[in-house]
Amino acid sequence: MNVAANHFRLTSLAVCFVATSLSGSATPVNAAAKTTPANVMTELTFDSAKDYSDPFNQVELDVAFIDPSGKEFRVPAFWGGGKTWRVRYASGHPGTHRYETHCSDTSNPGLHGKEGAVEVIPYQGKNPLYVHGPLRVMPDHRHFEYADGTPFLWLGDTWWMGLCKRLHFPDEFQTLSHDRIQKGFNVVQIVAGLYPDMPAFDPRGANEAGFPWANDYRTVRPEYFDAADHRILALVDSGLTPCVVGAWGYHLPWLGVDRMKQHWRYLVARYGALPVTWCVAGEITMPFYLSKTKDKDSEFQREGWTEVARYLRRIDPFHRLVTGHPARSARFSFRDPAVLDFDMLQTGHGDRRSIANTVQLIRGSRSASPTLPVVEGEVTYEGILDTCFEDVQRFMVWCSYLCGTAGHTYGANGIWQLNRREQAYGKSPHGGNWGNRPWDDAMKLPGSRQVGLAKRLLEKFDWWKFEPHPEWATWPSAATKHGQFEVPYASGIPDKVRIVFVPFAEPVALHGLGANSKCSIRQFDPRTGETKSPRMATADRRGDVVCAPAATTGDWVAIVEPSANHHDAVSLHPDNPHNSCLAAGLSH
Repeated sequence: MNVAANHFRLTSLAVCFVATSLSGSATPVNAAAKTTPANVMTELTFDSAKDYSDPFNQVELDVAFIDPSGKEFRVPAFWGGGKTWRVRYASGHPGTHRYETHCSDTSNPGLHGKEGAVEVIPYQGKNPLYVHGPLRVMPDHRHFEYADGTPFLWLGDTWWMGLCKRLHFPDEFQTLSHDRIQKGFNVVQIVAGLYPDMPAFDPRGANEAGFPWANDYRTVRPEYFDAADHRILALVDSGLTPCVVGAWGYHLPWLGVDRMKQHWRYLVARYGALPVTWCVAGEITMPFYLSKTKDKDSEFQREGWTEVARYLRRIDPFHRLVTGHPARSARFSFRDPAVLDFDMLQTGHGDRRSIANTVQLIRGSRSASPTLPVVEGEVTYEGILDTCFEDVQRFMVWCSYLCGTAGHTYGANGIWQLNRREQAYGKSPHGGNWGNRPWDDAMKLPGSRQVGLAKRLLEKFDWWKFEPHPEWATWPSAATKHGQFEVPYASGIPDKVRIVFVPFAEPVALHGLGANSKCSIRQFDPRTGETKSPRMATADRRGDVVCAPAATTGDWVAIVEPSANHHDAVSLHPDNPHNSCLAAGLSH
């Protein structure tokens, strides 16, 4: 991303009726032409002809856009401070898009009844968010794809407090973004200023312009969001999809439902034209840590956030995907799961003790009705309380994907709360401390690279056609001493490919391959990304094969494919456990 150009784009939007590209190119689009590339956000600025004592609360402005097919998009505009209102728009459909402004004060000639057009031209760059368009749910209701039908495998990172000034912009923000892109991440979870793990207006949550709301919640503060724009746009310009979390759940009793709707309208107006996803709230039903009316607050939040989610869906003309970050499962945190486009899970920070809950919640959500894509949204942050290191990260990402999620979200303790080397985040309201590792050290924890290796291996196949098949792989011996969920995990496409994650350096029994059939087995090292050369194997009369790992320690992955080449086949018949391949592993 060209930061200087991005800064120029954001600071030059001050001329009434000017359409300027905010993203996707290093040079602003010619304002006179009022053009923007397909899927790239453009901004129109309108100046009020009247003065208002309380503009945020006294005036509401929408702009109705008509695309070339005749479809109308009623886009909320936002108060930009002073006498300025702005609207942001994007479309994947080239051609002329006409607009007309609709102001709640119809007597204001600066804001009401203004007409014009935006010309959408083909996008010529390489940013996948613009090449392919924003995310949507696949027709199978299990997975995601871009607007053009290209499959999208979610690998998220967690920067809850990434809009605060404790992560310096642009240098540190760019450093973290580049690291995550290089490792294969494509989503960043980020909270819009109303943060977790702190009370309202805690100084640790301020950005360069302070807080998103005035202290009495009377009005929003546009200068906060002007500063936040730089960061959100930087994510998009780098190809990362922002998953924008409107607020942490316990802020709802403080703002109230009506103010929270205003907050969400402002977010939709600011960021809805970008290729974002929406997370209505974090820890939807969790009351504030020190609340003395927790049960009452929790019930209020469940009802209130459901109402806010319905409102969000109604006012968002771009229909960005909607979810919520839960204590366990989003679909059970709202009164009506119909407010969701996909389910998000939070499954624990108990190191390997969280495995059982993770698997059970994934399977429970996948079997629930209505069918929704499932995303692991928070689990076992790497390094939290000095636990949950790379072995746990590998287990969680592999069991998540192979149990059928549409995506997995990683987190590193030190990044989500943005510890600084010279000043750690400090204590939570409950008095505890999750750990003081600085964000730039946490960025280098090995688990972040290893979860990316899982995604990149799966992307070599038609992963969106995969289905979980736990019956495909078991321990060869019933006497194996591991937990109920510390087992091999298998997924794939019958008769085409199987991916099996084996959590220990032990043999695995592969089933259902077909009597006396031949297959190719490659071993993949989930720690390094190294793939061994394929070896041929012949199943027994029951269609079973037992295969041993190449390494003597650690987890491993088997890639099993039918073989059209029967030369040099190696028998792995379980009745012959001492054959050369089983004894030595598939190491050649």
